Amino acid sequence: MTTIVSDPTTTALLFVECQNGLLGESSKMKSLAAAAELVIPNMGRLARGARSAGVQVVHLTYFPLANNRSSNRRPPLFKWLNESLSEWTRDHHDVQPIPEIGVGPDDLVLPRNTGLSPTYGTETFKLLRNIGALTIVLAGVSANVAILVAATEAVDEDFDVIIARDAIAGVPAEHVESMLEHTLSFIATLQTVDQLLESWGVSA
Repeated sequence: MTTIVSDPTTTALLFVECQNGLLGESSKMKSLAAAAELVIPNMGRLARGARSAGVQVVHLTYFPLANNRSSNRRPPLFKWLNESLSEWTRDHHDVQPIPEIGVGPDDLVLPRNTGLSPTYGTETFKLLRNIGALTIVLAGVSANVAILVAATEAVDEDFDVIIARDAIAGVPAEHVESMLEHTLSFIATLQTVDQLLESWGVSA
């Protein structure tokens, strides 16, 4: 496996949709929240280590606008979820990053208001490029859709991409392992949280 040793000063750690309304007690996707329970402690360690090392931590969150009319209704996933998101607004509890990860004083919170992809059509890659990021580390949910899409788009935007393999979740668990081995490994470098922290000079 190719190993990328990322420089903390030019690395951004992106937590994809790690918000209370998906991974917390009020989750709208209970099966995903249950699957994530095992890796949430790793997400927390990764966040704390990244901040300590000077890695830019970014939270990609979602909430709809225009009285819940901004969401894309084409994907079956959104057709199923849309009604349950009607109360989500910028300040709603369900939109905030889960407490195990938290939001540090220098973290960036980049919400989107439409779309299935967490990055397509957003300012995320432009912003990261402008602040000097060369490498993107992805963590969060889900391995089923969002992690794959974000990794593909980041590579096409000419970033080195690392996936924190034990800080992502999806359903079912065996599908996550299959995605890592047979799909994501062809797009990005796979590293554990411990490997990332060691490369940043942070104690695991």
